[in-house]
This record gives sequence, C-alpha cells and structure tokens, in this order.
Amino acid sequence: MIFRKNSRSSKNWFKKHCSDPYVKERNRRSLRSRSWFKLKEINESEKIFKKGMNIIDLGSNPGGWSEYASQEIGCSGVIFAYDILPMRPLKNVTFFNVDVSNTDVQKKMLFFLKKHSWNVVMSDMSPNISGCSIVDNVNTFKLSNIAVRIAVHVLSNTGYLIIKLFQGYGFNKYIQKIFSKFIIVKVYKPRSSRFNSREVFIIARGLKI
Repeated sequence: MIFRKNSRSSKNWFKKHCSDPYVKERNRRSLRSRSWFKLKEINESEKIFKKGMNIIDLGSNPGGWSEYASQEIGCSGVIFAYDILPMRPLKNVTFFNVDVSNTDVQKKMLFFLKKHSWNVVMSDMSPNISGCSIVDNVNTFKLSNIAVRIAVHVLSNTGYLIIKLFQGYGFNKYIQKIFSKFIIVKVYKPRSSRFNSREVFIIARGLKI
C-alpha cells in the first residue's frame, strides 16, 4: 500500500512539473534550470546586472543563475561559480567543484577572492529538504551564513548580495542579521517560484562600513 501511494504521489508531482509553464519554456529554450527565470525576475525588478560585472555564484549547479548572469554581464565580466556537485562547462564561467561549507575551503576562497573587486555574491544554496520547516530553516541559515560571510569580505561598497531563504521559523530574526550588514534589504517572491513554496529571495545592497 505504501509503495502504491508513493508511486501515485510521484506521478502526480511529475504531471504537475511537466505542465509547469516555466518548465515548458525552459525546455523550449534549452536552459540549464527553471531557476533562470527567478534570477531574471529579480534582475528586472532591481536592475542589478550590468556589463563587465564580477560575480560569485554559490551553489551554482546546474548553472541556471550563472547562465542568466553571463548573458547580462557579457564577455567583459567575470563569474566564479562554486558547487559541491559537478557542473557542465558554461561559456565565460569559471567553475570550482568544492564544498563551500568546509572552513578550510572558505579560507582559501577568501584569500583568492579578496584579490579582486566583486559586484555580486549570489547564492541559490539549499539543504536537502527534510519536510520539517524548523530543521530546514536552520540548515538554510547555516548555508546563508557562508554567503553573507563571503559577501562581507569581498563585495564592493555598492555590491549586491542575493540569497534564497525559506519563510517560517527564524526568518524575521535572520532578516535583522542581514540588516545589520547592509543598508538596503528587500524580500522578493518571484512569480516563477512555485505557489506552495516557502522560498523567497533576499536582495541586499550597500555594505555598512
């Protein structure tokens, strides 16, 4: 009985997934991922990306965000992408197959990244979802802390931080943490984010010195 129930649930999910207009458009345009549209909406709202920018993409696999950002900044810009999972090569994107949650890796990253000026640190990192909102949010905050730490160390004074969070347990408190680091902080829910998803994106700008 359990197998049948799970099988039916999987079929229903797959049916909804295939009928998703963003999934259809992603397939039609041969994009890396559905998340491409989320970053596109964020950029259309906030006008973040410009030609020649330097960008750090954390949790980049399969490459949807790097793919979108690359077309916006052009070949004169730089994108360094990081993920624990491998990612297919992407034009004008330098990929590092590392675990950014490892403290030794973070130290090496910061030493290397601080040699350059960075305009955007963006993170679509997400933990393995357990279904328990408290556990999932705590694990998400741990990943977000990595993005915030890197951003504080390497961003230009007018640079942007973009991170994914989940509404619920600890969310408001974490937003205050972002406010303590940045002058402007916005919460954005893209139309392309699934209706029943708790995910939102934090867009922060202007490091507090």
